[in-house]
Amino acid sequence: MASPIPFDNSYARLPQRFYARVPPTPVAAPRLLRLNRALALELGLDPDWLEGPEGTAMLAGNRVAEGSEPIAAAYAGHQFGQFVPQLGDGRAILLGEVVDGAGRRRDIQLKGSGPTPFSRRGDGRAALGPVLREYLVSEAMAALGIPTTRALAAVATGERVVRETLLPGAVITRVAASHIRVGTFQYFAARGDAEALRALADHVLDRHYPDCAGSEAPYRALLAEVAGRQADLVARWLLVGFIHGVMNTDNMSVAGETIDYGPCAFMDAYDPRTVFSSIDQRGRYAYANQPQIALWNLTRLAEALLPLLAEDETRAVAEAEAALAAFAPRFEAAYRGGLARKLGLGEAREGDAALAQDLLSQMAENQADFTLTFRNLCAAAEESGADEAVRSLFVDPTAFDRWAVRWRERLAQDGQDSAARAAAMRAVNPAFIPRNHRVEAMIEAAVEREDLGPFDELLAVLSRPYDDQPALARYAEAPASGGVGYRTFCGT
Repeated sequence: MASPIPFDNSYARLPQRFYARVPPTPVAAPRLLRLNRALALELGLDPDWLEGPEGTAMLAGNRVAEGSEPIAAAYAGHQFGQFVPQLGDGRAILLGEVVDGAGRRRDIQLKGSGPTPFSRRGDGRAALGPVLREYLVSEAMAALGIPTTRALAAVATGERVVRETLLPGAVITRVAASHIRVGTFQYFAARGDAEALRALADHVLDRHYPDCAGSEAPYRALLAEVAGRQADLVARWLLVGFIHGVMNTDNMSVAGETIDYGPCAFMDAYDPRTVFSSIDQRGRYAYANQPQIALWNLTRLAEALLPLLAEDETRAVAEAEAALAAFAPRFEAAYRGGLARKLGLGEAREGDAALAQDLLSQMAENQADFTLTFRNLCAAAEESGADEAVRSLFVDPTAFDRWAVRWRERLAQDGQDSAARAAAMRAVNPAFIPRNHRVEAMIEAAVEREDLGPFDELLAVLSRPYDDQPALARYAEAPASGGVGYRTFCGT
């Protein structure tokens, strides 16, 4: 099958034990639901061809395009702290890689495309609801400026998948800098395969961290850079109230992107203990735990890399510890700096971190909505008469009043023009996030009524998260419950 896709598949050129060669399983009646035409153009692909019968067949897994080398990657991982030596792509197949218009290598992967040797008795399929959730949330994250995999297309399969009930099936095509995970390194480390570890590390250096390749200690530099990107990424999650839901080591990309949108969600009322995932019953991956879990995962990566860091184990451990030591200060700088910008603060001053933390504490005590509090602070920073929109979010509005006195005293120290400050705050405090009740309503419309109108409208709103969009202000509203009791589920 000829195609205009210029595949260049570097991962498929690695040794055979890195993956299984397996074609997607064809589906009964593929139907293109949505194509991300802007992303297609960014990748240098022809959106008209993708929307046509041959492109749709490829996106459904019914045909293999010329140049594609379909593979399911092998990896291991710690799942809720328990090590599983073999996981792998159980319902995802990498079609191949392209180099986009900016010279970046990008994976094109089908998810929900049928069983692979790593499926562990699963059907390898995906239901429509989780496919639309990943499409919408990943694109929302991209619009928020957070590193993420992207959604290229969603295709209905014309088949049903068996979960708790029969559900319509679908396939999502996602795009990533790569799908290499912490668990990929763990897979080879668990087997004592030093040759494969080195080949994988060299591949990652060449693909993601070329500046590290020429350093005196390239593998230590690699570990430090992965840790730095994860520190920045998790800080950005916290700054928009995002909860990944399943931060297993097989769900952490070494490229520093948000990956694997399963039971993820955005927080409504601020509570650092918030957990949405139905399978996270002990709160391991709660909102506030995400930084320490990221470091825990990175420590597992460091353990896998020990044979490459030094021949002497003691020296290797010291090298790993030195590389990981940068995580905490990098995270704190990114998180505290982000909070300062959300509050409209200029050059850092003593007491800024305490001022931000005091607001968060009052928000938690008063069940204030995370996104609306910070968004409404933008207007309050410009005019004190706009305080009511913020204080009304607090069970005890006087709690905000007391904090606001100190906040305005701090703002006055900067001497910044109030309109410029408010504009800068609006650029980092989104008006719109994927509100959970809106996401659920979108999924219900698509699954129960085959109505993608709510999906299209919500996606359009979320593509401009920092704009007010007054005609669509209802999408910014918090649920009446404050999000209490909301649960998400894995799409497997």
